[in-house]
Amino acid sequence: MNYQEFFEHHRGKVIGVALGLAFGWFSIVYGFWKALFVTICVGFGYYVGKRVDERLDLGRLWNRLFREK
Repeated sequence: MNYQEFFEHHRGKVIGVALGLAFGWFSIVYGFWKALFVTICVGFGYYVGKRVDERLDLGRLWNRLFREK
């Protein structure tokens, strides 16, 4: 089994381990709260980027995220 086949069959595990390793390293180097902040920023950036890739209007996204209740 080569690396590509391994990644195709175990993609979620590989990504999960890589993210866990990165978060652990950031926690050790910068501290838990700073690592958590960076993780939240990355997650938000991923969410916005995914919506842009799906061609969602950014104005609608902004209004949806920060609408008045």
